[in-house]
Amino acid sequence: MPLIQSHYKPSFLFKNGSVSTVYAGLWRPKIILHQQRERITLNDDDFLDLDWSFASKPSNKLIILLHGLEGNAQRLYVVGVAKYFNDNGVDALCVNFRGCSGEDNTKYYSYHSGATSDLHEVVQHAITLNRYEDIYINGFSLGGNVTLKYLGEQKFEIPKQIKGAMAVSVPCSLYGSCVELHKFKNYPYALMFLTTLKNKLRQKHQKFPEQLQPEDIKSINTLKDFDDVYTSKAHGFKDAMDYYTKCSSLQFLENINVKTLVLNALNDTFLSSDCYPYAIAKTNKHLYLETPKNGGHVGFVGKRNVFYNEIRALEFLVK
Repeated sequence: MPLIQSHYKPSFLFKNGSVSTVYAGLWRPKIILHQQRERITLNDDDFLDLDWSFASKPSNKLIILLHGLEGNAQRLYVVGVAKYFNDNGVDALCVNFRGCSGEDNTKYYSYHSGATSDLHEVVQHAITLNRYEDIYINGFSLGGNVTLKYLGEQKFEIPKQIKGAMAVSVPCSLYGSCVELHKFKNYPYALMFLTTLKNKLRQKHQKFPEQLQPEDIKSINTLKDFDDVYTSKAHGFKDAMDYYTKCSSLQFLENINVKTLVLNALNDTFLSSDCYPYAIAKTNKHLYLETPKNGGHVGFVGKRNVFYNEIRALEFLVK
């Protein structure tokens, strides 16, 4: 389907990818949104915390939002979409991945870029409420990869209620993105991720000392090390490369048959060249690709504290 001509034109300051990324993550003004937490029990007896917010009037439309690596349902890039959709008559369900809601999950394993089973359970839960005829999914970064993999891997039958999806700043190639994150330009971001991930591993060691040793944690110096030591082993992969290969959404895009928009900025320093699936978007009538020059990583800064990706999500999915 078409490669979409982007109309995103930020102010001069936010044409710098790093500035827009940092502003969106650290300096964006606070957004007031009342969320109601629900805890659901998963099929493996672990739990997920879901944070709901609602339109002013009863709605039969719902957007499910998936955060990125080490994010949560209170991150402004998640809350911004939820509020914008609520203001336009759509309920929002913001998912906290396992261990990301402020409380460690009960299992040794947690969440990762290919954990589509948890998303499927969330979708099924929303459907059983018998309130929503139209459900949309919007994932960011890691959550975007989960979204695309879920829609294209053909592991699950996609419910008829799923009417569309959007993936923002998505690393379609996990290895390619890993390579980029290990470059000097991204050192501050990689260090930030690694610090929080290792802190969580120390909690895992306290609960599962037989599965994780202190020296294992000490051996982790990069994000790839983390995936070699923990992510791959905890989730049934041989090593980091096996995990990247099997969970990258790029290989599943051609099978997507639900209207889907990928929004990846060309100046996103987290993404490699193969995270821009031009060829597949040209041949799959359900897959739309928009690659604005600017936007950084989840940094599509807009006017009056409404970001471009929030406006595009409503335009593409609902209107």
